[in-house]
Amino acid sequence: MNPPTNTPPVSVKNRLKLVGPGIIMAATGVGVGDLVAALVAGTMYGNTFVWAILIGALLKYFLNEGIGRWYLASGQTILQGWKQLGRWATGYFGVYVIIWGFVFGAAVTSTTALATTAMFPGIPLWAWAMFHGLLGFLLVWTGRYWLFEKVMLVLVGVMFVTVVGSAVMIAPSLGELSLGLVPRLPEGSLFYALGLIGGVGGTITMASYGYWLREKGWRRPDWMPVMRLDATVAYTMTGIFTLALLVIGAELLFGTGTVLEGDKGLISLSGLLGERLGEPVRWLFLIGFWSASFTSLLGVWNGVPYLFSDFVRTVKKIPMEKAAPYLSEKSRYYRSYLAWLTFPPMLLLFLGKPFALVIAYGVLGALFMPFLAVTLIWLLNSRRVAPEYRNGWVSNIVLGASVILFGVLAVQNVIELLE
Repeated sequence: MNPPTNTPPVSVKNRLKLVGPGIIMAATGVGVGDLVAALVAGTMYGNTFVWAILIGALLKYFLNEGIGRWYLASGQTILQGWKQLGRWATGYFGVYVIIWGFVFGAAVTSTTALATTAMFPGIPLWAWAMFHGLLGFLLVWTGRYWLFEKVMLVLVGVMFVTVVGSAVMIAPSLGELSLGLVPRLPEGSLFYALGLIGGVGGTITMASYGYWLREKGWRRPDWMPVMRLDATVAYTMTGIFTLALLVIGAELLFGTGTVLEGDKGLISLSGLLGERLGEPVRWLFLIGFWSASFTSLLGVWNGVPYLFSDFVRTVKKIPMEKAAPYLSEKSRYYRSYLAWLTFPPMLLLFLGKPFALVIAYGVLGALFMPFLAVTLIWLLNSRRVAPEYRNGWVSNIVLGASVILFGVLAVQNVIELLE
């Protein structure tokens, strides 16, 4: 970990050498659901929703930058900010993080196992799922951020090269792709477009960004330019990666009547890639699929335990000057939540997901992104942040649009869950 007294570099070249936390956060947020959504968008509507992907990446940049700006400008974690909203805010988070960890732990290990099961079908999916959960547990248990960051950056490089490389091999028409920059909404596609915008790399793990900045040694306002460059690189890569998936769906499946059903649709797509471009391309895509899935797992295994441990500190009213033991990867609360993510969800691999638990998971999860956006608007316009680091009119407009977007999606998701 870089010492907190280090001096931020001035040149863009030297700042680029430090990029890491933003890429980790964005890669963690781009899960299999986002892969499927972008592919289905290309399959159903061709290149129509290029604009939606770009807007989604921009919105997530502002959310990410806001979390980083709050931490660097105030010196407070996001949990401290939520506490200032009232007990209901920390109470909501406490209930959500427990239910979310249990259900997500089973879901992400299962989706990660899909790719390895396709590559090595002799081993059952449940065994691969348990293997990946344990692998993530062991990598994070070491308590070394630098190792976690290096592993994540390698995996991001692999998923970026393989998926974007697959899209380039298909040789899409740049002219047709550019037509997707003009916002259009085919009949009946409004909620689909909103979902695509809202799903470009964003989950509860966005709140982990400040803790990764802390581990990196970026703890003062003078690190703000480095943090912003970090977030810019992260969401530029996210946008390109998601566009590549849209291109693959549009070029291979648009107009064919093919339907990609859930996570397993990615396995079917890898077979189509193999038929068109050869078996090596099929393997490249599967490796990219696995990398995208495992980065989501590993990022959550490392990032969300910080939130839980800080939640415990907040509930116990431990002041920030005594918070170091709680904000460490070696904290017993951090490691307890890491174990919660890894071991109890293994039961769901065999028992299925209890209906009531899935409903609670879905409802609480639907509310998180609007909750986060409202939090940032309130905190970053308050006196807790120096005037030069408060929201400008652009940030307020974008974050306000985020509240509306995620609020609409939350209502839609809750309605679908309860039907």
